[in-house]
Amino acid sequence: MAEFTLPKNSLVTEGKTFKAPAGATNIRRFEVYRWDPDSGKNPRLDIYELDMDSCGPMVLDALFKIKNEIDSTLTFRRSCREGVCGSCAMTINGRNTLACTKAINDYTDTVRIYPLPHMQVIKDLVPDLSHFFAQYASIKPWIETLTPPPADSERLQSREDRAKLDGLYDCIMCACCSTSCPSYWWNSERYLGPAVLLQAYRWLVDSRDENTGARLDELEDPFKLYRCHTIMNCTDTCPKGLNPAKAIAETKKLLLQRQQG
Repeated sequence: MAEFTLPKNSLVTEGKTFKAPAGATNIRRFEVYRWDPDSGKNPRLDIYELDMDSCGPMVLDALFKIKNEIDSTLTFRRSCREGVCGSCAMTINGRNTLACTKAINDYTDTVRIYPLPHMQVIKDLVPDLSHFFAQYASIKPWIETLTPPPADSERLQSREDRAKLDGLYDCIMCACCSTSCPSYWWNSERYLGPAVLLQAYRWLVDSRDENTGARLDELEDPFKLYRCHTIMNCTDTCPKGLNPAKAIAETKKLLLQRQQG
C-alpha cells in the first residue's frame, strides 16, 4: 500500500478563541482560516464570537468587525461591498461566494470562512490569483478588428446582437466558478476554467469583433477548452447567477460547426 506523508505545515490546527463582550445576548460564532507564511507555523482556525447587535448584516461586515475591533492582523480582500468587484470571493460554509452579498442570517449555526479552494494562499483569506488573471489576459478580452473604425460614429450593434452579450459581460471575474471546478483543480495549468471560457465566449459572440477565427483557433485545444466535463459546479456557485457551463457548450458548438463547414 502506498504511504503518503503530508508536509509538516499542511495540517490545520486549533487556533485562538475570542469571546463576545460580557453582556452580549445576540451572539454568532465565526470560524476563520488563518495562515501567516512569515510565521513558519501551520494554518489555524480562529474562533470569533461577535455581538450581532453591533455588527452589520453581511459576512463581510463580520470580517470588518473582527479586523477593526478584535484582531487587526486578519487579512482579506475587499473593495466595492456591492457585489461588483469580486474582491471578497471566499468559501463560506463550503460554498464559494461573495462575502459582501452573503447575509449572516442565511446561516443558522457557525459561519465557517476559508479562502477560495485549490489556489495558493498568500495570507489568511487571500488567494494568489496571478495565474487566473494571466489566463484571462491570454484570451485577449478586448475587441479585435480588421477594418478601420467608422469616421463619424462608434462601432454599432443591433439590439439583437447586443442582447447576445447578456449573461456574459456581467461576469466580475471573482473566480468563484473556476475554483469550484474539479477539472480546474486537476488541470489548472492548461485548462482555462469556466470564468475565462465564459469571457472568451463573450468576445466570440460580439458582433463588433472581427477575429472570431483566430479566437477559435486558440481555443481548439484538448486542454484549454475540452477539459470541461459539464460537472456544473460553476453554474451552481456563481454569485451573479450566470451560466459558464452554457457558454462553454456554445463554444464547443461553434468549433463543431466550423469543422462541418
